[in-house]
Amino acid sequence: MEGGPGGDAFGNIPFLVAAGVNRDRDLIVMAQRGNLHSEPNLACPEIDRFYAQAVGLPFDAPSTGELLVRATKECRDRLTADGVELSAYNTTENAADFADLRRALDIDRWNVYGYSYGTDLALTYLRLHPQGIRSVAIDSVAPPKVVNLPWTWDSAREGLDAVFAACEAQADCKRRYPDLPQTLTEQVRRLEAHPLTVMAQPPGGGNPVKVVLDGGALMDLVVAKAIPFVDLPTALDELAHGRPERFARARAAGAAPVIGEFGYGLKESVACSEWVPGYSQAEVLEVGRRNFPGFPDTVLAQAPQLPFEYDVCRVWNVPDRTSVQRVDTVSDVPALVISGTFDSKTGASWGQYAARTLSRSTTVRIPGIGHWVVPQSCCAQTVLASFLDRPTSPDRTCVTDLAPAPFTIAPENAPENAPERETE
Repeated sequence: MEGGPGGDAFGNIPFLVAAGVNRDRDLIVMAQRGNLHSEPNLACPEIDRFYAQAVGLPFDAPSTGELLVRATKECRDRLTADGVELSAYNTTENAADFADLRRALDIDRWNVYGYSYGTDLALTYLRLHPQGIRSVAIDSVAPPKVVNLPWTWDSAREGLDAVFAACEAQADCKRRYPDLPQTLTEQVRRLEAHPLTVMAQPPGGGNPVKVVLDGGALMDLVVAKAIPFVDLPTALDELAHGRPERFARARAAGAAPVIGEFGYGLKESVACSEWVPGYSQAEVLEVGRRNFPGFPDTVLAQAPQLPFEYDVCRVWNVPDRTSVQRVDTVSDVPALVISGTFDSKTGASWGQYAARTLSRSTTVRIPGIGHWVVPQSCCAQTVLASFLDRPTSPDRTCVTDLAPAPFTIAPENAPENAPERETE
């Protein structure tokens, strides 16, 4: 079960194959309703074009939010004019599709694996359609009971605390980068007060594009793991010494989205009916302040990875489904719960939270890994294969001696560069 919601399930098949998921058994992948390859496809080229433009705009400026809302409304108007019933795109219906698929394929029992939003979906599926499920493996867990916008700040804090603690535990990293939390706070504050406008070449090549780095953009890139964790201390230190190139290139990557690949129709229908209701924008800010007390309010007012979502949901306009979706999954079906300690999107503690009502669950934390663990960790792959063979007694011995990889350490005499242009 693919993440997102809205991700292209087929595009991630190579990662699953490389991770050995189908080495000893069949792998079945289905494009979720509304996504690429499904009919209708609820892509929003309007939003894709906005995000291509947004790399050159202040991340959390109201004017940027207005452009996103306008693009969202254009997509909604087009889809509804085509007869699409947006309220039918939710996790309950999504789960029913997988139950129907098992029956259509005449499979007596199967194992279910999902990551990110796919864990929300898998837990909902297990709760509503337990028949025929032999086992469930959930990776980078978003429990349906607790997914909301303030929760994103809790996950960001947990993941980044683990990264910074790992640097502190490595002598070279601790010596070279002695106070990373303070460095991050200072750079978020500095860039929010004085955004940088620079030209940067996208990682995939092509002509340089204009990008704006402000505090919100910096934090969004950090949470999204746009900079590999092993390089994050060096990237932050470079930024503090006038070298924003790594973050600028990472921001420039958004200038060339694959138009029509991501299913924003499913994403907004799920987020606006299941994640956003019940909590106010003031509560997002409050939880942000609790987790990152030194950050400017303009940064903390926007949930990581979901900026301006309250405004977007007002125009997307789907019914509140929280009463039927924010529910614990209570089950004795064997479950494997996998989390990465560096995950700043779905913090590792939320795997343990989900496991508390799964009576035959095995919980595994992989040190030094971020979001979507299995493709990144040979140990997690071994544990998953063992679990699929023996769902009630998987072999976790490989986890015992794991530690985060060494962080990259830059020379201390690197020159400082002035940014190309600095603007308010």
